[in-house]
Order: sequence, then structure tokens, then C-alpha cells
Amino acid sequence: MTEAGEVSAMDCVYKNPNKGVEDRIQDLLQRMTVEEKIGQMTQIHRGVSSAAVIKDFFIGSVCNSAGKSGNNVMSEDWATMIDGFQTAALETRLAIPIIYGLDAVHGNNKFYGTTIFPHNIGLGATRDYDLARRIGSATALEVRASGAHWVFAPCVAVCKDPRWGRCLESYSEDTEVVCNMTSIVSGLQGTPPEGHPAGYPFLAGRNNVVACAKHFVGDGGTEMGKNEGDTVASYEDLERIHMAPYLNCLAQGVSAVMPSYSRWNGSQLHGDRFLLTEILKDKLGFKGCLVSDWSGIDKMGQPRGSNYRGCVEAAINAGIDMVMVPYKYEKFINELTSLVEERKILMSRIDDAVERILRLKFTAGLFEHPFSDRSLLKFVGCKEHREIAREAVRKSLVLLKNGKDLEKPFLPLDRNAKRVLVAGTHADDLGFQCGGWSKTWQGQSGRITIGTTVLDAVKAIVGAETEVVHEKTPSEETLSNDDFSYAIVAVGEAPYAESRGDDPEPSIHFDGAEVVRLVAEKIPTVAILMTGRPVVLERIMLEKVEALVAAWLPGTEGDGIADVVFGDYDFTGKLPMSWFRETEQLPMNPEADSYDPLFPLGFGLKCKRE
Repeated sequence: MTEAGEVSAMDCVYKNPNKGVEDRIQDLLQRMTVEEKIGQMTQIHRGVSSAAVIKDFFIGSVCNSAGKSGNNVMSEDWATMIDGFQTAALETRLAIPIIYGLDAVHGNNKFYGTTIFPHNIGLGATRDYDLARRIGSATALEVRASGAHWVFAPCVAVCKDPRWGRCLESYSEDTEVVCNMTSIVSGLQGTPPEGHPAGYPFLAGRNNVVACAKHFVGDGGTEMGKNEGDTVASYEDLERIHMAPYLNCLAQGVSAVMPSYSRWNGSQLHGDRFLLTEILKDKLGFKGCLVSDWSGIDKMGQPRGSNYRGCVEAAINAGIDMVMVPYKYEKFINELTSLVEERKILMSRIDDAVERILRLKFTAGLFEHPFSDRSLLKFVGCKEHREIAREAVRKSLVLLKNGKDLEKPFLPLDRNAKRVLVAGTHADDLGFQCGGWSKTWQGQSGRITIGTTVLDAVKAIVGAETEVVHEKTPSEETLSNDDFSYAIVAVGEAPYAESRGDDPEPSIHFDGAEVVRLVAEKIPTVAILMTGRPVVLERIMLEKVEALVAAWLPGTEGDGIADVVFGDYDFTGKLPMSWFRETEQLPMNPEADSYDPLFPLGFGLKCKRE
């Protein structure tokens, strides 16, 4: 030991990278005080973090929210901030590095200039599992460039009801599709070597990030699609439908799992020891870290925040290892310390939690490489990543209608037409095109980052002699002109996230269906839908349009839409969810005798006949 009490690299195992991870964990664990252990179990928001807080409370992790301000956040500035937090952590007695986590649910979506990929619902339409892996790899590089080590992704929910506000975060209503799309885990973390034990955390290197499968378990199966609601199901159905994707994640060495805010048959997942410990940890062999969702312990109380001490006791004893507090860290630390002193939470449970947190940090290489790598900044929004995103957009598009007469397909469009109209609320709005979880938590309208809108893409792809006219809501005078060859009308939903997206009747916002109808009555029209789920489609709109494309929430690379509607590539996307006729049919079950969708699960036309 040095005079100041710090542990030198010469006299301990945990600082020796040549030693095994488990040996390093045990060596460090036996050196830690109760205060240091509880600090490691505490994740705080960056807004309340400081060098003093990290040092005084031995904080183990820092995170940030998806944001509300809408200010441009730059990756390099974030890396500087995180390095500052890390410097403080390394000045503590045992020099245990922090691990910094954030939501990167379709690219590193908070930051300006990053590549924003289609939301998961669109990726599910691709059925391209290698593409998901490549998206994970690209996202990992851009996240590491911002200094963060950990992403709270992927969401592997199986969404059974599009009324759910997080439907956009689900790959599909089909468990098999969701299972296969978990290949994104191997993109984020790297592919573990053959023989790597399932359930044991893995990270390939400094160009990868710790992944977190969420939200365990059944979040996509709540009654009426209510966010944070109740999934009423037998254990057999829960296991078969909702738990199966986690087995795929565990097989790839996913390092963390986040429990759901929701309930299973009335039992809150954040306090369900049977599912968190007996099933996930004991039966399935998960050796990584269980991290609570944002203020997950507060939300256990009814009303929210009540009986906080009892909720801490229930959550930790249920098996949660790290708590995303995120603000009232002193209250959490004091309550947890008191519960340990009173033996209402045993030290064996604390040690198990801290072992898992340290396993996360050792496998992530944080003790050897705690600081950001600024050489990775060149990958932020780079051409190669945008090409992957553009490919994802192309493959996510689902063609629902192509011509009023099956013998006369409307698409692909003629890029050398004399005059074309581009209209609709979503035709030139990058924020709407990206949806929620883009720059801010709920998303926003406007040119929120660097990217290409549908209007930009159309202008770029048409011939030099083609006139492109753009009106969000075309005037009567414009519609009365008879010299338009065709119209492209992009409409959809306003951005949303989580509970604010819950909708008893998902529909096209801003009277978009009426705009489509008005244009289509005068001009041959292809309607492009930008939604996070199937929505109500009015019969008259369906009849009037020549072509209809589900584009989901495609992200920053609108060129991918033009690539397909103008015929450089054919449509290959298949519906990841059944498209209902009316909400009274929900939830839909493709195996039921009464199944009568407008478009069935897996539906998708092609332009070229085979």
C-alpha cells in the first residue's frame, strides 16, 4: 500500500490484466468496504454528477437521459465530459473506473451529426439479420466516439398490440423474427469465440460497447398495449413468446439486462425475484448485470415514490444489481446502507451484485482503457455508416399497394417526368422522419441533425429537366394544374416515445389521410407512411392512391426511399406486424380462426414480377 492508502499495481491481482477475470473480481471485492460496494451499485445522472460526488460516494456508473432541450450535442464534447468523470473515479482509493451508459436505440441518436438508423419496427421488416449485426457495429463505433461504454439496447420486446407506445422499438409481433434480429448484440459487443459460455458477459474490444437486452420480460404483451401495464399470461406463454429472444442474447454474451416497468400477472418486474433471480440468473445462467430502468424503484411505489425504502429492499432482494437512481442518490445509498445494517438485505446479495458489476467492467476492459479514444470521432456520421443506414431504409420499405389495376403497376416512378409534386407533413421534416428517441426523448420536428429528407432525395434522383414542386399542403390552385406526372405524399405520426405514444386508435396525424385523398383525387399518387406501427387506413384513401408504401421511421437517410420508389432497387420488406382493419380487432393473432387483417404478417409486394 502507498502512504495515501491507494493500492499499487504491484501488490494486487485486480490491477493485473494477465490474471483471470474471476480472480480479479474476488481480489477487488475483498478489498472493498460496504460504502464502496454500495457506491458501485449506484448509477446517477450526469446532471448531478461531479468529481466530488463520484469520489465521496464511490459512484459506479453515470448515465444520461435521452434529453429534452433539443440543443445540438456533439460527440467530442461528451467524450470530454465523460473523461472528466472517469478521472475522478480513478482518484478514489481503489481506482475503480465508472461505466457510462446511454440510450442508443437506433444509432447514437442523442448526438448531432450521428447516423440515425431506422427504428426497430423497420429493421424487423428487413428480416436481414446480418444487416442488424452491421448496424450494431456501426452504432458501437459512434457511441465509443462519444466516450460512452454502455448502451441500453437492444429492446427485444415482442409487440403484440400496436396501440403500445413502444411498438416502434419492437422488431416484430413474431417471436422468431425478434430472436433472429438479436444479432445486433454481436454487432454491438462483437462476436464471442466458439465455446464462450452462454450468459457470461463478452466484449471484443475498445471498438465495441456493452449491450443491454430489455425490458425483461413481457413488456410487449400488456393488456390493451398499455405502456408499463400488465401482461396477463401463463408462465409457459411468457417463456415461449416473450422470453425466447433473451436466450439468443445470452448465447451471444449480452452483458446486461434491464427489467421492465411493466407487470406480469400483477407482479412488478422490478421486484419479481422468481423471474429475475430464479429464472434469469439461476435457470438461464445469466452472469452479467441486472440494471434497473430509469427511476425504476420510484415507479414501484404506489403512488410513485412512496414506500421508497420498501421498494429498495424488494428490488435488490429480487436480484437487481445496479440501480439507475438517477437523481436522489444520497437517499438511495442511505436506505440501502441501512437495510444492509439491519440485515434486511444480506451482504451475500450485495457481494453478488458487485461481482456482476465488476465482471461487466473487467470484461469491458475499463481497468486497462478507461478513457475515450478520440481517433474514433472520424466514424461519427461517416459515409460508410450512412450507406449501411441507407441500405436498411431500402430493405425496410414494405409495398402495400402498387396500381389500381394489378396489370398496370404504378411503381417504379419515372425519374425523367416533366413535373412532379412532393407533399405531406413528412416529406421535408427530418425530425418526423426519425421519430422519437432522436436528439430528444420524445423527438421533435425540423432539421434536427444532418440527413436527407424525402424531398432532398427526390430532388437528387430525378433528371435535370424534371421540375419538383413542394407544398406541405397543396393549394387548390396547385391541385387544379393538370401537368403533374405524379405526386409523392409523405404522411405519418408525430414523434413520441414510451407512454406518450400509447394510442387507443393509432392513426395518421395532422389530417394526413385527408391530404393524401385530396392530392390523389387530382394527381396519380404514391403515399409514403412514416409511422412506428400499423395505423388506421381509411378505405377511401386506400382506393384513391395508386401506390402505398410503409416506410416506418427510417432515420436520417431518406435517399433509401428514393432508391426503391424510382426503381434502382426492388421492394423486399415484409410486414413485421399484422396490419389491422379496425382497432376492434386488436390484439391480432395470426393463428386464430378469426384472423382477418387488412394486410397479414409477412405481407409485402414487389415491383418486378418473378
